[in-house]
Amino acid sequence: MRSIQGYLGDGYEVLSSVGHIRDLADKKDIPAELKKTSVGKYSIDIENGFTPLYVESDRGKKTVAELKRALKDADELLLATDEDREGEAIAWHLLQALKPKVPVKRMVFHEITKDAIQAAVGKTRELDLALVDAQETRRILDRLYGWDVSDVTRRKVGQGTSAGRVQSAATRLVVDRERERIAFVSADYWDVEAVAAPAGRAADGFATRLARLDGAPLARGTDFDDAGQLKKAVVVLTESQATALAAALEASGDAVVVSVEAKPGTRSPKPPFTTSTVQQEAGRKLSMSAKHAMGVAQRLYEKGYITYMRTDSTALSTQAIAAARTQAVALYGDRAVPPNPRSYRNNSKNAQEAHEAIRPSGETFRTPAEVASALDRDELRLYDLIWKRTIASQMSDAKYETTTVTLEADTSAATGLEWKTASFTASGTVYTFKGFLEAYEEGRDEKRGDTDKADEQSLPQLAVGDVLALHDVEPKGHATSPKPRYTEASLVKALEEKGIGRPSTFASIIDVIINREYVTKRGQALVPSWLAFSVVRLLEQHFTELVDYDFTAALEDDLDAIARGEQQRVEWLKEFYFGSEQHVGLRNILDNLGEIDAREINATRIGDVATLRFGRYGPYLDVPNDDGTSRIVNIPGDLAPDELTPAKARELIDAPVAGDRVLGQNPETGRDIIVKDGRFGPYLEEVIPAEPEPEPAPEPVEGAPKKRVAKKKVEAPKPRRASIFKSMSPETIDLDTALKLFSLPRTVGLDPETQAPITAQNGPYGPYLKKGTDSRSLQSEDQIFDITLEQALEIYAQPKYANRAATSIKEFEADPVSEKPIRIKDGRFGAYVTDGTTNVTIPKGQTPDDITFEIAVQMLADKRAKGPAPKRTTRRATTTRKPAVKKK
Repeated sequence: MRSIQGYLGDGYEVLSSVGHIRDLADKKDIPAELKKTSVGKYSIDIENGFTPLYVESDRGKKTVAELKRALKDADELLLATDEDREGEAIAWHLLQALKPKVPVKRMVFHEITKDAIQAAVGKTRELDLALVDAQETRRILDRLYGWDVSDVTRRKVGQGTSAGRVQSAATRLVVDRERERIAFVSADYWDVEAVAAPAGRAADGFATRLARLDGAPLARGTDFDDAGQLKKAVVVLTESQATALAAALEASGDAVVVSVEAKPGTRSPKPPFTTSTVQQEAGRKLSMSAKHAMGVAQRLYEKGYITYMRTDSTALSTQAIAAARTQAVALYGDRAVPPNPRSYRNNSKNAQEAHEAIRPSGETFRTPAEVASALDRDELRLYDLIWKRTIASQMSDAKYETTTVTLEADTSAATGLEWKTASFTASGTVYTFKGFLEAYEEGRDEKRGDTDKADEQSLPQLAVGDVLALHDVEPKGHATSPKPRYTEASLVKALEEKGIGRPSTFASIIDVIINREYVTKRGQALVPSWLAFSVVRLLEQHFTELVDYDFTAALEDDLDAIARGEQQRVEWLKEFYFGSEQHVGLRNILDNLGEIDAREINATRIGDVATLRFGRYGPYLDVPNDDGTSRIVNIPGDLAPDELTPAKARELIDAPVAGDRVLGQNPETGRDIIVKDGRFGPYLEEVIPAEPEPEPAPEPVEGAPKKRVAKKKVEAPKPRRASIFKSMSPETIDLDTALKLFSLPRTVGLDPETQAPITAQNGPYGPYLKKGTDSRSLQSEDQIFDITLEQALEIYAQPKYANRAATSIKEFEADPVSEKPIRIKDGRFGAYVTDGTTNVTIPKGQTPDDITFEIAVQMLADKRAKGPAPKRTTRRATTTRKPAVKKK
């Protein structure tokens, strides 16, 4: 905001609208007189043109008051919100709330630079009401869908569940991929690998792989389908055959070169970043979540370092193309760019190309080195990625030559083998001109069949007829693998390819399904929960059209048509809600749901072994007994759905139950103490004997008046429980140890100064001491029983937190500024970098493994440069561009 103010000068006052000032009213905000009307259900007047009921938020009211104050002395209002549906709607809402009496102009820009801001002032336009209609339609659509369908999921699946127009389709994608993995049948196959080298030139040896036997191709992973069956006729080696063949080849000792084939090739650069591709690459190369990447990009845009980060366009302006080409030549020479500038076409479904691609701002691009001092670590990493991608997009093709060598070895002398000739192949690629690869190479997602691909290598000069020595001949076993799980990057790519949602919403979509616990992250992979399976099953069975991928994408097409003025908002909403000849309509679906068996919706058959169901504490196995009853078997929390095979279920069912082992009686109470196996691990419980049945009340005397006796609700006594320490085993814990655990908290002694008792106990964050309200961490659970009063007083004599037992994950040499060792520790709120004085939390999306010494030094330097964190206020950070008010 300060940058824009500086570029506009003293004649303007720039104020922030901080996103939306109004939204559809929540149920609690609907006036009482409207609650029984058609507005009362959704805050939308369904019967009168789907008219929305908007209310200003508390923050919005303050913003409007501030803007009205500024308008009193203004002679013109410039609305400078983002140039997309959301930004146009924000500008429209501002007009509705402010009701300005001065001229209003719409100002748009795609980068916050002096030239761009000043040019935007001179080139304003009218508000685009078609864009406003499209945004309002989307908001109403999401409210209708979300409130009605979520109500069904909450009643039939569980509280806390929800459904949304795009989140449901995204969740279904992840669940569908897991279903494919569950149904997948692995197939085994073997081949033989060897090292081949020209005679007397062992240093020129290269890896080869068996490709054919007597001319018949050898099986590879891609030759099998997902059911483990062959798709074509190939030779499938068993382990014994591969071992025998390897022994024969080792004994033979040589092979002859029968062909050497060289093919030239070229690789072209990828286009500049769009919103979708920058999220994908930030995930692949920087380990950033989509949400984190967009947050960093927002900061870079607001600081004036990159162009607008919400765009589907791969196009660059003439000035940007010239800047990229000039910089490429300066860095890599005259051959670095082709004779003519490159242009790109966006092939993604539903692309909206109102802006340029994401690129460094300005007519000349600043290098990462030039901006490093002004950016924090993540900003610099993302800027570097954007800068490299933009430069590379205008550079020359890379040129290479791939040489494929075929060798043949004679195995006829070996006994017991049906094949006489074994053919090996090896490939090597040499780049004759690196072109754009000097600047940038795009990352890639994991794909099936990657294990069958040979590593890139250099091959020596060879000719047909050369005899090569074979050594290190080894049989290699392989198993086909299912499709890899989605990562955030590959899910973003899938959503874009299917036309589901908008790139600007992908980050929030993924954030929602993670927060709803429909999906968890295992490394970079997205693993669906069993809860997600139930929600998707409900939607597929009873809201089939609403989770259909093509239907969801068609909704985006229709919103685009409304934005272009080709469809009318009210007519379209009527068709969606009430139905038509082409569509059933949401209202008709809801009115004809019929009976939904919640128990069946939340049940997943695990072969014929058991049924997975949901309980109060999550999923469990419902195992039938021979007598018609059933028992519950807990599922480990870290077990992914595709890992819960019938065999694994049987293993869990047959495993000895650690719980319900009687340790003995508590001598103080005479009650049994048992070990139980709970959802969150083993624990101890003191069993309360069953109460005897109460004697029946005497029969009333005939004719006597009846007395009303108030029934007192008697709550059953709760058994005492105690957690078992992590260092203890439920199989070996004894009665004495159990009694010690039940005795906690343990009184260590009295503080000699205050006479306050000091106790040692265990908590959700580990063992600690407590004296009044003053708590101090202990280093191990064993200290709870062992620590003396003197040792406890020593801990309390230290500064608070000085003894916090944060585990060191990594250690580096001393920081050049503080001259203290740098460590990565696992603290109460996650991993962080510290030199003992300055602490920096490792951002979400990154792991300690990503942090090198150089990165750690930079993180600490950035934190010191920022100084102490400012006090938190209630005002939210700016999320949109700002309306500029021209002063009189």
